[in-house]
Amino acid sequence: MTVDTGDFTAWLRDFEGAALLRDTWGDPDWSRGARLEPALVRSLQRFQVGEDGDGASLTAKADQAGDRVYAETIRLFVAEEREHARLLGRLLEAAGAATIPGHWTDAAFVRLRRLLGLRTELVVLMLAEVVALAYYRAVRDGVRDPLAAEVAGRILADELRHVPFHRDRLRRSFEGCSRRSRTAVAALWWLLLAGAVTVVALDHGHALRGVGASRTAFAREVVTAFRGVVADVTRAA
Repeated sequence: MTVDTGDFTAWLRDFEGAALLRDTWGDPDWSRGARLEPALVRSLQRFQVGEDGDGASLTAKADQAGDRVYAETIRLFVAEEREHARLLGRLLEAAGAATIPGHWTDAAFVRLRRLLGLRTELVVLMLAEVVALAYYRAVRDGVRDPLAAEVAGRILADELRHVPFHRDRLRRSFEGCSRRSRTAVAALWWLLLAGAVTVVALDHGHALRGVGASRTAFAREVVTAFRGVVADVTRAA
C-alpha cells in the first residue's frame, strides 16, 4: 500500500508548522491551578491514558508502507498525541489529581487496532479521533475552569487536523477496491462506531453532563462527523 511521496508533503509541512506554533506559544499558565468536578477528573484521566501510547505499532507500519514523507508525518502525529497526554497530565496535576496507569477501554482499543496492517489500524484509530473531536469540543465550550478550557482547545485544534489527515490516507488506500469491499468496510466501520460511542457515552456520561453536553447530543455530533468520513473514504472514484 505505497503512496507517492509527494502526496503527503503538504501534510508534513502542516504538522511541522503546528509544532513550531506550539514552541512559540509555550505552555499554559499551570500556576493558575484548576478546579474540576470529580466526574471530569475521572474522564480526563481515562482520555489521558488513551493519548499516552508510544505509537510504535503505527510508526512501524507507516515505515513498511514505503513512503518516507508519510512516515515522518506519522511520527509528528504520534508526537502530538503524546503532547496531548502531557497537557492532560499537567492539567490533572494542576487540579490536584494524578494520572492513572491504564484503563480497560484503552487496552481493548489498542488490541483491536493492532490486529492487522496499517489500513486496519487507521480505520480503528479514526473512531477515536472522531470521538475526540466531540469530547474536547464539549469540554472546551462547557467547562467553567479557564485552564481546562485552554487545554481542551489546544487539543481540539490538533484533532481538527488529525481527522482529515487520516481520512486522506484511508481514502487513497481504498482506491481500486470493489464497491462490494467498500460497502462491507462501511458496514463494519459503523458497527465499530456504535460500540465506541456507546462505551464513551456510558463511561463519560456524567462528565459530559457536567460540561453541558448530554449523551444524546454527544452521540449525534460523533455520528454526524463520522458520516462524512465514511462517505469520503469509501466512495467510488
